[in-house]
Amino acid sequence: MESESKKSVGNPTPATLAFHFSPIGTPEDQPESVNPHVKSTGECAGVVEALRAEFGEAIEEISEYAGEKTVRITRTKIRAACQFLKDQQGFTYFADLGGIDRFTEENRYEVFYNLVSMSEKKRIRLVTRIDEDDLTVDSVCEVFRAANWNERECFDMFGIRFNDHPDLRRMFMPEDFEYYPLRKEFPLLGVPGSLPLPPQSPEAGLTLDPFPAAHGSKPATSFEEEERTELL
Repeated sequence: MESESKKSVGNPTPATLAFHFSPIGTPEDQPESVNPHVKSTGECAGVVEALRAEFGEAIEEISEYAGEKTVRITRTKIRAACQFLKDQQGFTYFADLGGIDRFTEENRYEVFYNLVSMSEKKRIRLVTRIDEDDLTVDSVCEVFRAANWNERECFDMFGIRFNDHPDLRRMFMPEDFEYYPLRKEFPLLGVPGSLPLPPQSPEAGLTLDPFPAAHGSKPATSFEEEERTELL
């Protein structure tokens, strides 16, 4: 018993963090426990109904998690929906925008928009889906100037083009880079030779593999380091 006790002290079992899922189903089916992630800022049922009344069948789905509403709308109406929420519902703060690779055969990509009403202390999320055969969606820079860099980053990482964007250039990758790093098919260790890096010693040439050790080759040593024979 003593050895087992010492063993347990030396190798404690990792604690599992509690994760609360939002209840699914009717109120009668929901457990009595309250999801601690639910915030009053997500209570905007009236705004959702206003969107439904304004855009009708363009509203494709309305979902909820932890009290936060997500409204999926057809991509041809995304700019108009942002304008409506800003002008008619007071969502004047553009929090962020990003892309998602769902890796599905149809409507593979998704762009989400998080908007906040500072006066009403409410937040809502819009999403729109984009098919791989036509990777375009209207820019919302005319509605929210802050969307400029978010749309550029989404273009840089996923290849989604934003119509009427004032300056749609890559942000992190070179303009001639052929790949989009946040797509699901992009290797976690990058594509060897796709992005030459500076040499690691004065005599060495460009580093064509960003992770040479992971691919089984010995990295070039720095002129300040001692000579090594083993792989890193």
